[in-house]
Amino acid sequence: MSPTLGVLALLDAKPGKGDDLAKFLEAGRDLAAAEPGTVTWYAFKISDTQYGIFDTFDDGPGRQAHLNGQIPAALGQVADELLAGAPDIRTVDVLAVK
Repeated sequence: MSPTLGVLALLDAKPGKGDDLAKFLEAGRDLAAAEPGTVTWYAFKISDTQYGIFDTFDDGPGRQAHLNGQIPAALGQVADELLAGAPDIRTVDVLAVK
Protein backbone atom coordinates (compact mmCIF):
# COMPACT_ATOMS: atom_id res chain seq x y z
CA MET A 1 0.00 0.00 0.00
CA SER A 2 1.36 3.42 -0.95
CA PRO A 3 1.12 6.27 1.51
CA THR A 4 -1.87 8.53 0.90
CA LEU A 5 -1.25 11.38 3.35
CA GLY A 6 1.57 13.82 3.85
CA VAL A 7 2.86 16.85 5.71
CA LEU A 8 4.84 19.61 4.02
CA ALA A 9 6.68 22.06 6.26
CA LEU A 10 8.50 25.04 4.77
CA LEU A 11 11.02 26.81 6.98
CA ASP A 12 12.85 30.13 6.56
CA ALA A 13 16.10 30.41 8.49
CA LYS A 14 17.21 33.66 10.07
CA PRO A 15 20.17 35.26 8.28
CA GLY A 16 23.33 33.32 9.14
CA LYS A 17 21.36 30.42 10.69
CA GLY A 18 20.91 28.22 7.61
CA ASP A 19 23.70 25.81 8.52
CA ASP A 20 22.34 25.48 12.06
CA LEU A 21 18.86 24.76 10.73
CA ALA A 22 20.29 22.15 8.35
CA LYS A 23 22.05 20.41 11.25
CA PHE A 24 18.84 20.48 13.29
CA LEU A 25 16.94 18.88 10.41
CA GLU A 26 19.62 16.22 9.88
CA ALA A 27 19.34 15.30 13.57
CA GLY A 28 15.56 14.97 13.16
CA ARG A 29 16.02 11.87 11.02
CA ASP A 30 16.52 9.65 14.06
CA LEU A 31 13.32 10.97 15.65
CA ALA A 32 11.37 10.30 12.45
CA ALA A 33 12.83 6.80 12.16
CA ALA A 34 11.42 6.00 15.61
CA GLU A 35 7.87 6.94 14.59
CA PRO A 36 6.02 3.78 13.51
CA GLY A 37 3.37 5.72 11.57
CA THR A 38 5.82 7.78 9.49
CA VAL A 39 6.44 5.97 6.20
CA THR A 40 8.95 8.41 4.69
CA TRP A 41 10.61 11.54 6.03
CA TYR A 42 12.66 13.96 3.96
CA ALA A 43 14.49 17.08 5.05
CA PHE A 44 15.61 19.28 2.19
CA LYS A 45 17.35 22.56 1.34
CA ILE A 46 15.86 24.96 -1.19
CA SER A 47 18.36 27.80 -0.72
CA ASP A 48 20.74 29.13 1.94
CA THR A 49 17.76 30.30 3.99
CA GLN A 50 14.89 28.08 2.80
CA TYR A 51 14.47 24.53 4.03
CA GLY A 52 11.69 22.02 4.31
CA ILE A 53 10.41 18.70 5.54
CA PHE A 54 8.12 16.31 3.68
CA ASP A 55 6.66 13.23 5.39
CA THR A 56 4.26 10.54 4.26
CA PHE A 57 1.78 8.40 6.18
CA ASP A 58 -0.57 5.49 5.51
CA ASP A 59 -3.36 6.86 7.69
CA GLY A 60 -4.67 9.81 9.64
CA PRO A 61 -3.68 8.53 13.10
CA GLY A 62 -0.06 8.11 11.96
CA ARG A 63 0.01 11.64 10.57
CA GLN A 64 -1.61 13.07 13.69
CA ALA A 65 0.85 11.23 15.94
CA HIS A 66 3.68 12.81 13.98
CA LEU A 67 2.15 16.30 14.18
CA ASN A 68 1.85 15.85 17.96
CA GLY A 69 5.28 14.23 18.27
CA GLN A 70 8.86 15.03 19.09
CA ILE A 71 9.93 16.72 15.85
CA PRO A 72 7.37 19.56 15.97
CA ALA A 73 8.05 19.96 19.69
CA ALA A 74 11.80 20.20 19.06
CA LEU A 75 11.22 22.68 16.24
CA GLY A 76 9.16 24.81 18.59
CA GLN A 77 12.07 24.90 21.04
CA VAL A 78 14.55 26.25 18.46
CA ALA A 79 12.17 28.36 16.36
CA ASP A 80 13.03 31.71 17.99
CA GLU A 81 16.76 31.08 17.53
CA LEU A 82 16.76 29.62 14.01
CA LEU A 83 13.62 30.68 12.13
CA ALA A 84 12.83 34.04 10.55
CA GLY A 85 9.10 33.40 10.97
CA ALA A 86 6.55 30.76 11.81
CA PRO A 87 6.90 27.48 9.89
CA ASP A 88 4.45 27.01 7.03
CA ILE A 89 3.05 23.55 7.86
CA ARG A 90 0.47 21.99 5.56
CA THR A 91 -1.25 18.64 5.52
CA VAL A 92 -1.50 17.24 2.00
CA ASP A 93 -3.02 14.28 0.17
CA VAL A 94 -0.56 12.18 -1.84
CA LEU A 95 -2.00 11.70 -5.32
CA ALA A 96 0.63 9.45 -6.92
CA VAL A 97 3.72 7.52 -5.86
CA LYS A 98 6.34 5.75 -7.91
